[in-house]
Formats: sequence, structure tokens, C-alpha cells
Amino acid sequence: MKVLVIQQRMGIGDMVIFLSYIHAIAKKENCPVSILVKENSRADEFLNQDKHIDKIILLDRKRKDVGRHNGILGFFKLAQELKKEKYEKVYIFNSSLRYALLAKFAHIKNVIQYPLFKKRGQNVIRTAKKFTEEIVGNNVSSQPIISIDEKMSSEAKTKYVFSKEYKHICVGLSASGPTKRWDIDRFISTFEKISKDQPCKFYLAGGTNDNILINKFINSSLGKNSVSFENMPIRETLPIISNCDLYVGNDTGWLHLSCALGLKCIALFMDSPVLAYGKYSNNINIVVPESETEETTSHNTRGKDKITVEQVFQKTKELLN
Repeated sequence: MKVLVIQQRMGIGDMVIFLSYIHAIAKKENCPVSILVKENSRADEFLNQDKHIDKIILLDRKRKDVGRHNGILGFFKLAQELKKEKYEKVYIFNSSLRYALLAKFAHIKNVIQYPLFKKRGQNVIRTAKKFTEEIVGNNVSSQPIISIDEKMSSEAKTKYVFSKEYKHICVGLSASGPTKRWDIDRFISTFEKISKDQPCKFYLAGGTNDNILINKFINSSLGKNSVSFENMPIRETLPIISNCDLYVGNDTGWLHLSCALGLKCIALFMDSPVLAYGKYSNNINIVVPESETEETTSHNTRGKDKITVEQVFQKTKELLN
């Protein structure tokens, strides 16, 4: 049986969140599945060793009508590519007619899809969970799991000297936009306070676009005990993160990767929906702006200046102990 799963939400976080449902389908079919995902999901960088996934197909559609899968011609080109794979069944985590038609032109006979034209008002987790549970016939945990090779984890532990004398904290400095990014000076102040209580090492989860933030952290009093992920591919960071004691940071892809690697996480939600992205796992502990609740914190909350150092310090101290 050749099975395709289409997951078309953007970003690392959504890709991670859908993992438990993809795994459940693979187990139901008793075979690894192929996945069709957006390029910015970065799935090829952290799922290339997933035993439940045999092929990762990246949708090459970008803004300004570029990419080989853009437009009508790109649609038929993708359909031909899928047709060559001879898939017998496809699961579509999307309500769009486009993907129903794609499956038809790819000659995939068995199509299981979200109800068409029902996108408005869908909760990311609840909709995916209900869809998957109806397929497999039993309860499906929403906790995603990314497995790391024990040898790679051990090598990272040795290379980066994960001493038991320290607490090891993955710091999610990055974010998809400035309104979702807690101020770097507040991160530094929080961890300076924590470091007075117990020795800590910090693993700075960000990329080349976060260079200014990372440099400011490294040039602070915490710099001598810091490791930057700036120039590392994601797959290289995963064994490092898996050895950490805690994630503290913004609602970003690094949060969801850390959660799937089994870390306890402190997630700072200031301008994104907690109910969509913060409640799917017991590993995630939420901090929201003062005067807001988990229910009210969503898009356009714009509360980055209302999350205090003391809030994050107390929550970090609590979970480290």
C-alpha cells in the first residue's frame, strides 16, 4: 500500500503538531507514509529519520507566483509527479477543493479529506484530532514525538559538556514576527536572576535572522555559558535540545520541536492563540501578558511588553526545581 498524507499548514510548529496524527495514520495503514508539505515546514530537516515517513515531498509554491508548483501549470506538474508515485490512498488535512482535485488528477482513488469548504473557524488541534480519530477508530494523543538516535544524543552530550552541575536551558529567542518576540533584555535579566540561584548553560535557539539578538545574549554576562544554534542545521540541534532540562521562549517552531523531544517548556504567548498552539501537550506551560488569560491571548493581543521578568523567572525557577 502506498499512502500519501497532505499537510499544508505553514511553519515548523504546525508540522510538529500534526506529527502525532501522521504517525497514527501510518500505524493504521501498517506502513510508512509519504507527506506533501510546504517548504517552510522544514520537514526535510527534522523528519528525515522518522520511521513512519518514507518520503517528504516539498510543495514548491512561493509568493509572487514563483516555484515549479505555482499556478495552473504548476498544479498539473505536481499532479503528474504524484501520479508517478502510484499512491493508492491519500489523507488530506485540508478543506480545499484544490487538493481534492489534485488527488483526482494524480489518479489516487481512495481520498479521505476534511469536509470541503469548512475552513472558517477550524481549531488546528481539535479538527485534526477528530479527523484522525474517525479514521483510526480510537483516541489519538495530541502529543507529538520526535525520536533521536541514542548515539547522536550521547555524542551531543559529550561534545557540549552536559554536566550535571548545571541546568541546561534551551532559549527560544526567535519568532515569526516582532510582536511575537519577547524583548531580549528581559530574557537576559531573567536568566541572570536564575543563574544567581544555580549554575546554568543556555542553548540559543535561533537562526541567521536572529543574529543581533544572539550576539546581545552572548555579549552579556551569560555569554560564557552559551551555545548558539545560529549556523547549525535543525537536524544538528535536535540531539542538543534533547539533552536540555527546559525550554524557555517564544511561541515559535523551537517551542514545538522542544515539546516533541520531551522537554518541559515555558511558552511565552503574547500575540498568538494559546488555545490553538499551547494546549495540545502537558509539556507546555503557558505565560501570558498581565491582564490577559489563556482564553483571551490570541492574534492582535500585542502583549509583549506586559509579560514581566518576574513572571518568567518564577515559572522557570518552579520547573527547574
